Amino acid sequence: MITVGLTGGIGSGKTTVAKAFEALGIPIYIADDEAKKLMNTSKVLKRKLIALIGEVAYKDNELNRPYLAKAIFNDKGLLEKMNAIVHPKVGKHFIKWKNKQNAPYVIKEAAILFENGSYKNYDYIITVTAPEKTRIDRVLKRDNASIEKVKAIIANQWQDDEKVRLSDFVIINTNLDNTKAEVLKTHNKLLKKSK
Repeated sequence: MITVGLTGGIGSGKTTVAKAFEALGIPIYIADDEAKKLMNTSKVLKRKLIALIGEVAYKDNELNRPYLAKAIFNDKGLLEKMNAIVHPKVGKHFIKWKNKQNAPYVIKEAAILFENGSYKNYDYIITVTAPEKTRIDRVLKRDNASIEKVKAIIANQWQDDEKVRLSDFVIINTNLDNTKAEVLKTHNKLLKKSK
């Protein structure tokens, strides 16, 4: 079974593309969603995050996401330490999940495949792109975030041209019909490669 990484900067439309693949019957693993679940359910992760951040990491036995978002936004070192705790656990969880799937290929959607070097663990990489202004507008609408925060997140991620250079497939996500057509084309290529 082929393992495909799906990535793209904030607001590029990774989720839209992932849903289009899912509609074609491809199993999709959304790394962010699974990481959030694991941070709430894994006793090991809870213990390590409390040791790193303090008791404030959890509130009413749930991950204190607003506090964490603010803490890591202002401290890149803390973000790296947190990722070093969470990412290996998510990686193991993904492998268990993948082994239960029955499909020609699976997709793992993750924002920072290149930034953390994990892109090397995939057979193929799909990068989703969109113009920066479009991305910013989408995130402002979706997250009710400030423009400064969105630009700071973009600055912490690799630029699209760097990602595109290392990708096997690129989907430009500016028009939904075109995006769906590109997904179908990519899907058919991946089916051929999986045989």
